[in-house]
Amino acid sequence: MRDVQSEKDTREIPLKHVGIKDLKYPIQVLDRKNKVQNTIAKINMYVDLPKDFRGTHMSRFLEVFNKFHLKIDPKNIKMILDDLKKTLKAKSAKIEIMFPYFIKKKAPVTKIESYMEYTCGFKAYDGPEKCEFFIVVEVPVQTLCPCSKEISKYNAHNQRAHVRIEVETSDLVWFEELIEIAEKHSSVPLFSLLKRPDEKFLTEKAYENPKFVEDVARDIALELKNNPKLKWFKVEVESYESIHNHNAFACVDSYNMEV
Repeated sequence: MRDVQSEKDTREIPLKHVGIKDLKYPIQVLDRKNKVQNTIAKINMYVDLPKDFRGTHMSRFLEVFNKFHLKIDPKNIKMILDDLKKTLKAKSAKIEIMFPYFIKKKAPVTKIESYMEYTCGFKAYDGPEKCEFFIVVEVPVQTLCPCSKEISKYNAHNQRAHVRIEVETSDLVWFEELIEIAEKHSSVPLFSLLKRPDEKFLTEKAYENPKFVEDVARDIALELKNNPKLKWFKVEVESYESIHNHNAFACVDSYNMEV
């Protein structure tokens, strides 16, 4: 059967990344208690394509991933990249895996338990000049505006916000570690299930702990800076402003802090 993808291309243009995007696939990941979570991931996988090949073999990406999907961890991600390069005869490979991740939390007063959803994932690249591995968490939190509190006789506008932390690491960092850092430096964390005593507690605590998005980003960055396991990090905070028709945003990475 004719192999069209392997035919010689005469345009002599190499491609940095070719592959598949937005593949949804069941995976298993381990949490900090070494318990397995079953979840559905969205996956991007790429390799480089030399100038003399017309196309890559898209089906082989899924063939490779299918070998490893029942255990997604840093070690297996390195194996996926190695297998992609070998199977597709590539010099470099890249993968991005994002998925819902659940943590059981207790309400602050009543101690009622419920599951809280976060978005977590891995990003990795393996090429001839460098190898990179990143851990990503996206954490919903609450912020209360310090300016609104200062100028108002009572109350202050508050809203949900979104914290994204991306770290390059030389050692194992659990999702839970990064999630706890994000929640600690917000006005208050979020919970799926709250009763009235919990709502009262969180409302009053947020009022006592007002934060701009700039405050949240800087406080998280200061804690990450002191973590010896991190080679690099980036923090993004977006607040869904309750009294404005726009969002507030702040961003910092470890390179910024060296300037």
